[in-house]
Amino acid sequence: MDEIAELKYDIDKKLEKESNNLALLKDCLNRSGTNTQSMLGILNSFESRLKHMESTIVPVYNETENLRRRQENIEKTMHTLDTVLSYYHAAKDLEATVKEGPGACDLETYLSYMEKVLNAQKYFQNYNAGSKEQAEINHIFVDGTQALQHEFKSLLNRHGHSVPPVVIVDMLTAEEDLPPVGTDTDLALEHLPEKVVSDLTKISQWLVEQAQSHQHLKSYGQSRAAMLNKSLQGLKEHLRSASSTSSQLSFISQNSPALGGKFRGSKDAPSRRSMMRLVNNFTKKASSALNKSSFEPGHRRQGSAANDSIREEVADVETDLYINELSALLRLMQSEMQLMKGIVPQKHERAVFDTIIQQALDSVVNEGEMIAGTARKNVQRHEYSAVLSIFPIVRHLRSIKPEFDLILEGCQAPTRAKLASLLSTLDSTGAKALEEFTGSIRHDPDKASNMPRDGTVHELTNHTIIFLTQLLDYAETAGAMLLMHGEQATPSASITADGCRMKVADYMTRVLSALGLNLSNKAETYNDPGLRPIFMLNNFNYILKALKTTGLLELLLLWNREVATYYNEQVLEQKRIYSQSWSKVLHYILEMDKPMSAQRTAQMDGSVKLKDKERQNIKDKFTGFNKELEEIHRIQKAYAIPDPELRQQLILENKEFLLPRYRMFHDKYSTLNFTKNRQKYVKYDADAVTRMLDKFFDASA
Repeated sequence: MDEIAELKYDIDKKLEKESNNLALLKDCLNRSGTNTQSMLGILNSFESRLKHMESTIVPVYNETENLRRRQENIEKTMHTLDTVLSYYHAAKDLEATVKEGPGACDLETYLSYMEKVLNAQKYFQNYNAGSKEQAEINHIFVDGTQALQHEFKSLLNRHGHSVPPVVIVDMLTAEEDLPPVGTDTDLALEHLPEKVVSDLTKISQWLVEQAQSHQHLKSYGQSRAAMLNKSLQGLKEHLRSASSTSSQLSFISQNSPALGGKFRGSKDAPSRRSMMRLVNNFTKKASSALNKSSFEPGHRRQGSAANDSIREEVADVETDLYINELSALLRLMQSEMQLMKGIVPQKHERAVFDTIIQQALDSVVNEGEMIAGTARKNVQRHEYSAVLSIFPIVRHLRSIKPEFDLILEGCQAPTRAKLASLLSTLDSTGAKALEEFTGSIRHDPDKASNMPRDGTVHELTNHTIIFLTQLLDYAETAGAMLLMHGEQATPSASITADGCRMKVADYMTRVLSALGLNLSNKAETYNDPGLRPIFMLNNFNYILKALKTTGLLELLLLWNREVATYYNEQVLEQKRIYSQSWSKVLHYILEMDKPMSAQRTAQMDGSVKLKDKERQNIKDKFTGFNKELEEIHRIQKAYAIPDPELRQQLILENKEFLLPRYRMFHDKYSTLNFTKNRQKYVKYDADAVTRMLDKFFDASA
């Protein structure tokens, strides 16, 4: 019971608590409703006030906005009116200033004036075309454009200078290959001051973009073309004068414009050193012509070749000058291309560049064609060594032609073809000269009057070896000439270095073959049969030694592995033929058993009396031997063997060939009592014969 009462008590407590909570909640709801009604009243009052304010403010706002727009329109109208009025007054305000040109003020200010003139011109063109004002402003615009063009040309003429020769020489004598001009600040040429380049760029841009004018580009091309050509001519004249006398070099270098700051990258001392290297190269070649002989020591030639030698050396100097001129042209063209960037619009660069280089390129190409023409004349005069002057030119031009092709890319086709045409002309001239040289060797006249009396090396042999030796330095160049302009022309793309050397080896083999045949025909003009093999021996020996010492043999072996063997065999064959000249001498000492056998003479002493016939036979043998020995000595001491080694070798072989036989003959008969006047018949013992043989091939003995 107690538990039920206690449970009931708890339930009553909870019910009472919940009743209190419910009463509290109802009270809160009543207060919230009251507050809501108050807030609604306030909001309704605020809304009514806002409506009243809006009805009051909106008309004021609209009126203010209308006034603002009217003010803005008035200001725009005034500005437009001022602008239009300025267009009408532009002719009067700017005419004098525009006509004076940029020289009366700075360039920036003048260009701003021209902008005003341009704007006025556009206005009248759009809104008042054909009016008096338009005509006036057009006239002023033309005057301003002409003034800018004149200023552009004036800047070029006032500040443009040719490149001093000493600066060009510095570029050409650099020990390493030059990078493209502009990438190396030490070698980049400053043709114009930076301020002038900047002004030229601004003027050019305005004329092209605003005035749609390109007349100034023509002026630029003509001005720079004159400077480029003047630079080349100055270099050529300077090197010519320096090669003739280096005494003026110091004065020229000290007074060079390069020292005045017009050009960067060249100080006084290095410039003079560079020039001295180039000048010494020329002066050494020119002066060596006075001392150089085209024959090696001991080789005689008919007539003096001093004039020919001097002509060849002068041709060498001209060749070096032309090679340097080609290199200078390339470097100056690269420099001009670098200079024109910015000044000339990109789409006009190639046309202007074509104009700039045309005169200088024509000059260099024409000079090259003159060199080719001179070479052809030398061929007609059979001066083939002088023709070799074009080979270094061809080699150099072929090596730098890719750079020329790169910088000429985009120029007109005739301009791009000029160097290729020159190279083809030089190639064909060289190939024709080489083939005609072979023909001249083959058909060289075999007249007795043209033959050396002493059987020495023929002038033709010497000239041929010298020509081939000089040609060896340009083997690949000559090979390319022969391949491209031979009977079966080979495309340049198919030509290789090995193929060129093989072709030259074939050519030299043909030349030597023609030379050998011609020498054989020439030898037949000698009446003395003993002189013929001496002549052939001298020539074959000279050829063989020259092939070995000059490096020609190594090249010839590419084509024919038996070249050295052939000439060695020819030397031995000519020695064998020469030995036959001793037949008359040997005739008297070889028949040992006549008139008496060796066995019989060994049993006799000086007191034994010989028969008259035996005595006479012995006398005839000694007399005949003495006569023939003296005769062959008289003849052959006049023979010339310029090679000391060959001369001593042939004398030794003569001794080995004659002395043993004569010693046997002398020992056999000299002790017999065959005459009372022994000295008359036994004139020479073995030692005397030896001394006589030592005097062979020596006209002074």
